[in-house]
Amino acid sequence: MKIGEVSEVCGLSAHTIRFYEKSGMLPEIERSADGHRQFTPRYVEWLTLLYWLRETGMSLKQMRRFAALAKEGDEGIAEKRQILADHADTLKAKRAMLEKCESVLAIKIASYCPRDDEDTK
Repeated sequence: MKIGEVSEVCGLSAHTIRFYEKSGMLPEIERSADGHRQFTPRYVEWLTLLYWLRETGMSLKQMRRFAALAKEGDEGIAEKRQILADHADTLKAKRAMLEKCESVLAIKIASYCPRDDEDTK
């Protein structure tokens, strides 16, 4: 697959894919005779994971560390698992905060609705 096709599948722009490549977050990508990157399904899967990590707020620093560990193979499994577990905990905390915010907004919205006894006046 070429970069434009991969971009459509994984949700990242071609610019972002190139940035991730230059940042060392991708394994070396083979190129065709004309110099175009040749992405395999493995790359698409990896890029899709990077998309979701970033979409859920993981920092580029954490993503770089995670990618570096992925390149090490089995040696970094425990730390990779910890990075993802920490990120999951962060998402849970954000979700709880958003639910609290939603509750506060619901109360405020309700305060602007006319009460039934006011409708009859």
